[in-house]
Amino acid sequence: MSNFDPTSIRRFRFVRHAFDAASGRVELAYAFDEAAEMVETIVVPGAPFTLDAARQLAVQSALRLLHLIAGVSYFKAAAPPEIAIDDAPLDPETAALLTSIYENGLGEFAYNNGLQLRGKIRFPVAADAGAGDAPALGLAQRALVAIGGGKDSLVSIESLRDAGAAQTVAWHGGSQLIAACAAKTGLATLNIERKLAPRLFELNREGALNGHIPVTAVNSAILVLAALLTGHDQVVFSNERSASYGSVIPGTGEVNHQWSKGWDFERSFGDYVERRIAADLRYYSLLRPLSELAVAQRFARIDGYDSVFSSCNRNFHILGEKPGSRWCGQCPKCRFVFLALAPFMPKPRLLAIFGRNLLDEPAQAAGFDALLEFRDHKPFECVGEGVESRAALHALTRRPEWREDALVRRFADEVLPHLDAGALDLAGQLEPRGEHRLPPALVMAMTKQGITE
Repeated sequence: MSNFDPTSIRRFRFVRHAFDAASGRVELAYAFDEAAEMVETIVVPGAPFTLDAARQLAVQSALRLLHLIAGVSYFKAAAPPEIAIDDAPLDPETAALLTSIYENGLGEFAYNNGLQLRGKIRFPVAADAGAGDAPALGLAQRALVAIGGGKDSLVSIESLRDAGAAQTVAWHGGSQLIAACAAKTGLATLNIERKLAPRLFELNREGALNGHIPVTAVNSAILVLAALLTGHDQVVFSNERSASYGSVIPGTGEVNHQWSKGWDFERSFGDYVERRIAADLRYYSLLRPLSELAVAQRFARIDGYDSVFSSCNRNFHILGEKPGSRWCGQCPKCRFVFLALAPFMPKPRLLAIFGRNLLDEPAQAAGFDALLEFRDHKPFECVGEGVESRAALHALTRRPEWREDALVRRFADEVLPHLDAGALDLAGQLEPRGEHRLPPALVMAMTKQGITE
């Protein structure tokens, strides 16, 4: 029987945060009302860390920001009306950043739980709590690259390698799949330990509210702290421009499952890090100007990762002997990655990766319709825009090796007549465009690789 009533909670508290340079251990403590603390721990490898005064101040700023952003995992258990920060209120700039992260990053959570959070999340602010611009720290010219086990981060890693950039690949947690991908790169690695507060799992069993959080925002804050400790001047993610577009739901509007992978978050978070934490610490997504299809096209040119990568969230923790063990074949991510790679990869290679042909399974028609945004909204998943899926399937209708497969044939016969023929151009989806935060030193190399305009 449930014994946790979210509606009875009035206040969410940021209690304390601490970092021990001798061990690399971080503690982040939270609480509801006057209940016991919920303590999350993070351990950054490489301790003991010797920090000069300027680096120590930057680490403290990054630690506080991490505490505030990671709190979203705990806040959502009750989403109470009041937020309290036990040490001190925030300056207006920090409060505005956090409000944006909580409101937008919890958009899917709020929609699925029937909540209205927009305009109701209020961080305590002190008008005189501002701070000056952060100094440059003299960080080493080396990128700390987030690796997630999927195609996107591998494209970033190989693009940086081609550009001659020094890099370390980083992740947190004990995923065997990510570890295998990281080892396959042959690069230096940084595996960060993160343990959520045990009480959070108890609350979930006892009736807490649950749902999607802005995971990339939390991961970004973790890597900013790790970069300061380990001496990297860049934190690199692999989020493409498609991530900036959400699911358009009739009567609700746009809800973006990937908001913290989008441009709005990257721009505001990256600017904040440079202004308030370290002037020479650059946060950016290398793939921002690309569509998901353009990333898939680049991955198809890379050899060596077919047997170790996976973008399937359901089977993400599994590392089996057969390629099929990495892909459930039934989720939106599996469907989209299969479809995105199909125009660019020899069919036998793609079938060997997945262990099956998802486009020849009639029972998957509704799932592919959602990707197309045809009589359904885009799934709450990290998948490309409907126009990308339409362009990919349209291209397959012209390929002899694909056009007789059940769902390609169905698309040609039943879906294509209802679509705007002008929005089916595959080549148009592959052109880089839009804003980005790449360091000037990288722009020329990425332009030569076709990643920037």
